[in-house]
Amino acid sequence: MNLQNLKGIGEKTVEHLYASNIYTIEDLLTYYPYKYQILEPTILETSESNTVLTINATVTDIGKVSFIRKNFNTYRFKATAYGKIFTVAIFNRAFIKPHMTVGRVITLIGKYDAKKNVFTANDLKLNAITETKIIPIYHAIKGLKNSTLEKIIKEALKEKDCVYDYVPQEYNFKYHLLTKDIALEEIHNPKDMAVMKKAEQKLIYEELFIFMFKIQYLKSLKDQEIGIVKKISMEQVKTFLQSLPFSLTKDQQKAIDDGLRDLCSSKRMNRLLLGDVGSGKTIVATTLLYANTLAGYQSAFMAPTEILALQHYQSIRDLLKGTNIHVEYLVGSMTKKEKEKIAVKIQKGEVDILIGTHAILNEKIFFKNLAFIVTDEQHRFGVNQRTSLKEKGCLPDMLFMSATPIPRTYALTIYGDMDTSLIKEKPNGRKEIITKIVKEKDLKEVLFKVLEAIKNNEQVYVVAPMIEDTNESSLKDVNLLKEKFDLAFHNKIPIGVLHGKLKKAEKEEVMNDFKIGRTKILISTTVVEVGVDVKNATIMVIFNAERFGLATLHQLRGRVGRNDKQSYCYLICNEEKERLKVLEESNDGFYISEKDFEFRGEGDLFGVKQSGDMTFKIANLKRDYSILIKAKEDVLNYIKSEKYKNDKKYQEIVDKLDFTN
Repeated sequence: MNLQNLKGIGEKTVEHLYASNIYTIEDLLTYYPYKYQILEPTILETSESNTVLTINATVTDIGKVSFIRKNFNTYRFKATAYGKIFTVAIFNRAFIKPHMTVGRVITLIGKYDAKKNVFTANDLKLNAITETKIIPIYHAIKGLKNSTLEKIIKEALKEKDCVYDYVPQEYNFKYHLLTKDIALEEIHNPKDMAVMKKAEQKLIYEELFIFMFKIQYLKSLKDQEIGIVKKISMEQVKTFLQSLPFSLTKDQQKAIDDGLRDLCSSKRMNRLLLGDVGSGKTIVATTLLYANTLAGYQSAFMAPTEILALQHYQSIRDLLKGTNIHVEYLVGSMTKKEKEKIAVKIQKGEVDILIGTHAILNEKIFFKNLAFIVTDEQHRFGVNQRTSLKEKGCLPDMLFMSATPIPRTYALTIYGDMDTSLIKEKPNGRKEIITKIVKEKDLKEVLFKVLEAIKNNEQVYVVAPMIEDTNESSLKDVNLLKEKFDLAFHNKIPIGVLHGKLKKAEKEEVMNDFKIGRTKILISTTVVEVGVDVKNATIMVIFNAERFGLATLHQLRGRVGRNDKQSYCYLICNEEKERLKVLEESNDGFYISEKDFEFRGEGDLFGVKQSGDMTFKIANLKRDYSILIKAKEDVLNYIKSEKYKNDKKYQEIVDKLDFTN
C-alpha cells in the first residue's frame, strides 16, 4: 500500500515524508518516537510551585495577546481550577486564542507560581485529559507538526500487518518477545509504559538481528572466496625483518604472521589492521607488500590524501631500500606526461608496488598481475572506490588499515565481516607523551616550553579549530595564532600555516618545509590529524581543546612522540572539562575511545564502516551492546542452520545486500 492511499495524507504531506526518506508504510511505522510526554492530571493545591503540573482548568476570560517583538508573543488569559482563579501565560501560542471560549475546559501543562498567582504553561491541550495519557514525540519533519505525524502514523498502524516480523520465530519464543504488530502499536500508541518498554526491546533486538545478519552473511561469503595461493620465501621475509634498524613489538609480529598466513592461504585475505596512532602499522603493511612481491605479484597501496600518500611512498621506499623492489608513486596533481609514463610501467609489470591516492583508480591504469591491495584509513574511501581498485586485480588479497580509535569491543563487532589484527603496543624505544591541561591565562609556560624545544632543534605543532575568525572570539583561527606566535617570538622563528583551503601545491610546500626543518612551528587546522609523520616534532599545542572529542584529540596528540625524545601535548582551554583529564591519565587510544563513547555516545562511530546499514532507528550500540552480542550469537546459529534460505524475508535482505564492499 502506498503512502498516498492513507487517510489524511495529501501531496504536500507525501513530499515532506519523501524529503525525510520515508517512502513506504514500513518506513513510516519504523519512524519511532524518541521520547514520550506523560500527562497525568494533578491537583493544584497540593503541588509545589516549582513542579511541572498537568491540570484541567475552565477558561473564565479569553484574555489578549501581547507582541514583545517580531516572532515572539505572550498570550495571557484567566482560568479557574480547584476553586482558584489565576492568570495563564503561554508564549508563542497566539494561534490558540480564536479557539478559546469562556467555559471551555482545557488542559494546562506547566508551573504554577502561588505568590504571583500565575500559571506559566509550556503546553496547552484544547480538550480536557481525564486519565493518564502518553503522547509520543517524534523528531521534527520539516512542514509537519508532531500532532499531524501522530495522526498519519495512527492511520498507518491500520496497515501494520503488511510489515514483516524479521525475528525468526524461535528467537521470539526464546526471549518472550512481543509480536511485531503489537510492538508497533505499543511503540506509537502506548497505553502503558511497561508494555512500551517490551515493544522497544522487541524492535531493538529485531534491528540488531538484521544488522548482524547482513554483516555475518557477507563474512560467510567472503570466507568462501578463493584467493591466489602465493609461494613466499619465509627465509627472505625473516632476513628482511632482521635487517630493520629496530625490533618489532609482539603485536606487530603477530599481525605480520596473520597477514602472511592469509597470503599463503587459498582463502582471500579480508583483514582489518587496527592500531593506535604511532603503533607501527606501516612496517606490518610493508612486510606484507614485500612478501607479495617475492611471490611474483604486484601490490597497490591507496591513501586518502596526497600528503599521506607521499609520506607512505617515502617511508616504504626507504624501508625497502636494500631490496630490488620497484616502488612508484601516483597522485592526481602529477602531470599528464608523468601519469602516462607510470601507467606504461605498471602495465608492463615494471612496478612492484604502486602507492597513491584515488588516482590509482583511473580507468587508464592497468596492472599486469595485481594480487594485494592495502588501503589506509579505509573508511574514508567510498564503497565504489574500493570496488574499482579490487576489480583491477583477480580476487586480490585486501588489507584495510585504520588508526581511528573506536572501542575495541565495538570494533570487533562492527568489523564483524573482517578478520582483525590489533596493535596495542607502542614501538620499542618510544616514550609516553606527557599531556597537560592549561588555562589560556597560563599560556606563557607553554610558550617557554615551545622556545626550549626549538632551541633543542625540535619542532612544534599548534592546532586551531578554525581557519578564519568568526563572531565566536573564543575560537582561535590559524591566522590569528600566527600573528600571536610571531609577536611572542619577535618574528625570529619561522612558522608555517596549513589548512584545508590551501591548494595542493601550497599544502605540499608547507608540509615539506616543516618536514625538512625549514619551519619550526606548524600552525594548522585538524588536517594534521591522520598520518602526518614528522619525527622531529615533540610538542603539540591544541587551542580550544574543549571543542574536540577525546578521540580527535588523541589522534592529534599522536603526531608527536614519534622518536626517542620526551614529547608533550598541551590542551589549551578556557573552561574546566572533566573529560579532558582522561588524556592526562592515559595514552591508550582504545581506552580513550571507550571513555569518549561514554561521554558522547555513538556520535560519529559509524563513520568508520560502510558495510550494511550503519544508522539505527531505535537501537543504540552503547545502551544496547548486550542485546547486540545476543543478536550476533543468534545470527551465527541462524546462518549455520541455513534456515534463512527458506525464509522469504531474509532472501529479500540477501537480494538487497551490497556485495561490492
